[in-house]
Amino acid sequence: MHEQTNWAGNHRYRAARIVEPGGLDELAALVTGSSAVRVIGSRHSFNDIADTDDLLISTAGLPTSIEVDADARTVTVGGGVRYGDLALALQEQGWALHNLASLPHISVAGAVATATHGSGDRNGNLATAVRGIRLLTGTGETVELRRGDPGFDGAVVAIGALGVVVSLTLDIVPTFAVRQRLFAGLGWDAAAARLDEIFASAYSVSLFTLWDEPTVSLAWIKERVDEPARVGDDFFGAVAETAPRHMIAGMDVRNVTEQVGVEGPWSERLAHFRYAFTPSAGAEIQSEYLVPRARAVAAIEAVRGLGPRLRGLLQITEIRSVAADDLWLSTAYATDVIGLHFTWVRDNEGVAAVLPALEEVLYPLGARPHWGKVFSGLDAQAMYPRLGDFRALADRYDPEGRFRNDFVRRVIG
Repeated sequence: MHEQTNWAGNHRYRAARIVEPGGLDELAALVTGSSAVRVIGSRHSFNDIADTDDLLISTAGLPTSIEVDADARTVTVGGGVRYGDLALALQEQGWALHNLASLPHISVAGAVATATHGSGDRNGNLATAVRGIRLLTGTGETVELRRGDPGFDGAVVAIGALGVVVSLTLDIVPTFAVRQRLFAGLGWDAAAARLDEIFASAYSVSLFTLWDEPTVSLAWIKERVDEPARVGDDFFGAVAETAPRHMIAGMDVRNVTEQVGVEGPWSERLAHFRYAFTPSAGAEIQSEYLVPRARAVAAIEAVRGLGPRLRGLLQITEIRSVAADDLWLSTAYATDVIGLHFTWVRDNEGVAAVLPALEEVLYPLGARPHWGKVFSGLDAQAMYPRLGDFRALADRYDPEGRFRNDFVRRVIG
């Protein structure tokens, strides 16, 4: 078996072949000629979602076209495009996406397939921008679905179970400017009592914590310049920072996008990290659990109770809000959510030991784990009401089960 690691180095992919097809015909021949296929993009998943016993397809060689339709307010991108390149291209033409994840280095197709997200009460995850999707299915056929078509809501966040995403058409909006400000020392009592006000105070709000500390260490807000500012120099008792900070102590602030209120285009502010630098810490493991908004305070209090147990393994936790959507396998399906994102040190055994304790307190509150990050287990049937419909969709587009690896079988059967 040929092995290759993901970006963080915590997981080795298992595959007999790793191939970078250069076009649709080659891709179709590879898929139909294999009994087991999975796809990798920028390799920013942390679990075995991309493992396969036979063929691992890299999207790096697929077309990276970016085509803007100004009249329709859409952009169509090839399967190998990364958000950083897309953001630059859109900004040059006066357009924007509604949001970005923390890292602009991730591929559009991979982020969409796993319901990856940014932050903001009014902002759905990145998959909610998808207006159209073009798939090469397990039968080698090319299928195009548009928003509103039967099965579209199941095909967008599909964890790679339907086929290879050849291209995506995304909604775009006119470009806008953003400023970022940081506040230190938000009290836990204020966070619990005024959580809704906190997350409603800016276009995007992130809270960073190590849990067993007297206050939330950092509040990171992103404000649209064209909207009235709702935050002064005091953020619910937290104090404004006057110098840039990395959310992880000791990390180089050159890696993060510009802060302390300096205005700039959305493409250089909505992500936490600069596209030109190596993203985040690299040697890490990530987990995330998305909790229904109505139970967010209970979830935060429950994790705080585990703080001393997490401290030695944890680099940082980020708390963000995501708006509800109608995508069948989205972690925000039918409910607004709060995401609790854990960046761990790269200690596979140590992280595996604490995840069951986290899930024991979060799953009863309705939490769903991020598809591309590390989790211990899940009851997908209980978490996703449309799972049966998704299973039928997978049977339709991949009747021979080429794209059903161990991960997919654990999830959908």
